Amino acid sequence: MRDALATMDLDEAQAASAQELVEDLRSRHKTPDSEDFLRSALYGSLSLPDHLTSGVRELRYDGAPPAALVRGFPVDDAAIGPTPSHWRDRAPDRTAAQDFWLGLLGSLLGAPFCWSTLQDGRLYNDIHPVEGSEDDQTGHGSRSLLDFHTEDAFHEFRCDYVLLLALRNHDRVATTVGASRAPALSDEDRDVLFEPRFVIRPDTEHRRHMTPAEIASYERPVPVLFGDRADPGVRIDPPYMEPLPGDRQARAALERLCEQLESSLVDVVLEPGDVLVVDNQRCVHGRRPFRARLDGTDRWLRKVTVTRDLRKSAGRRESSGSRVLRG
Repeated sequence: MRDALATMDLDEAQAASAQELVEDLRSRHKTPDSEDFLRSALYGSLSLPDHLTSGVRELRYDGAPPAALVRGFPVDDAAIGPTPSHWRDRAPDRTAAQDFWLGLLGSLLGAPFCWSTLQDGRLYNDIHPVEGSEDDQTGHGSRSLLDFHTEDAFHEFRCDYVLLLALRNHDRVATTVGASRAPALSDEDRDVLFEPRFVIRPDTEHRRHMTPAEIASYERPVPVLFGDRADPGVRIDPPYMEPLPGDRQARAALERLCEQLESSLVDVVLEPGDVLVVDNQRCVHGRRPFRARLDGTDRWLRKVTVTRDLRKSAGRRESSGSRVLRG
């Protein structure tokens, strides 16, 4: 997997140029989630270094690495302020530059969007420890391993790409990444995993903002593998999924797939300014456990999700012009 993680570094001059571009965007657009910025971001990205834009866009094609690491965008540890105790407590202006950077990179792959059931429908989400959530299987956990998964696997309109930007990581907590395409499965296991014999439920963060009826709507069985049978896409979230009751064949096939994905994982320590770009059909990701101090110095990431085609979720978003998808 490590060889399949493409890396694009900005040298000192390129990093300074990227920062100047972001500052220019900040002067012309009110916020990084404003529609005028998001619709023009792809044009703004054309002034970025060729190796960066081509490297990120390569993730759109089969045969390309399933993940990429973009390094070198500056983060001032003092200027961003302390790691929030809760995502509601963050001061938006302090990470505006990094959010504009995420929006630019996301525009190379498609359209950024978000969820009504996550962080009040904000386009850019915070990932950091929250007191009381230490053992949760979400981005706010810390003490427990965050198991490998594909992002929002429960939903038919889950993202095609997820971008994670490190603001702070003093403890060098590792993000785990693993290639999920072309698993070495038997024909029998492959057949089973292509069939709708599994239930994938929303995680606890989504469920907090769903009605019982909405939660129940995800009890419909779905397949784990999809697309090309020789090189399938994967939707998987082990803590929140299970085979249909009594289906021992499906349980065994899922266990064998999970063993393969576990063996593919590598640790990626994100330094401040690093952006990890993950193909959500070809790659799983997670996080190693760590001890949160909850003193303003903990690991802190910003996240944005991207779809290749925003129009496919028409009717499930809050309005035709909205980027907020109902969970």
